[in-house]
Amino acid sequence: MSKEKIILGIDPGTTIMGFGLIKVVGKQMQFMQLNELQLKKYDDHYLKLKLIFERTVELIDTYHPDEIAIEAPFFGKNVQSMLKLGRAQGVAMAAGLSREVPITEYSPKKIKMAITGNGNASKEQVAKMLQSTLNLKSLPKNLDSTDGLAAAVCHFYNQGRVEVGKSYTGWDVFVKQNEKRVEKPLNPQRGK
Repeated sequence: MSKEKIILGIDPGTTIMGFGLIKVVGKQMQFMQLNELQLKKYDDHYLKLKLIFERTVELIDTYHPDEIAIEAPFFGKNVQSMLKLGRAQGVAMAAGLSREVPITEYSPKKIKMAITGNGNASKEQVAKMLQSTLNLKSLPKNLDSTDGLAAAVCHFYNQGRVEVGKSYTGWDVFVKQNEKRVEKPLNPQRGK
């Protein structure tokens, strides 16, 4: 009997969060769904983060993914954009961690390379390759959802490989892997 697994792929964003789901049966992947969460109409950044968290939890509770693959924010010149993308990614990761779903993070280049063989491929090239690979009848108007699906497919292609990206299986692991980055607070018992 073949083991089944569901992978949720997320392309976090504060304007549009794209996501896609695939089912893995044995060594074959099957398309399940792709969609997006539209956030353009909301002005409040904190409300957007709340909606990203809630939608991610809803996806987890509905489809019960075994693993989550998430696109890491790319390093751009605009620090404010990076901060917003990092927050969006963080709340999506927190949603997965709150449900104890293992998360693996992939750079945009790694995802593009896995899907098209070219780390500098365009969104359109990635979408067309996914359409061909997964026999999708049509592509969505916005390609954020295909970017989310691409993260899931990238994760499928990288299974069993060592050091595929940063992986987190729960809060404890996340904290241990990132504690060097976090400044230790002062101990209130010892004073200033």
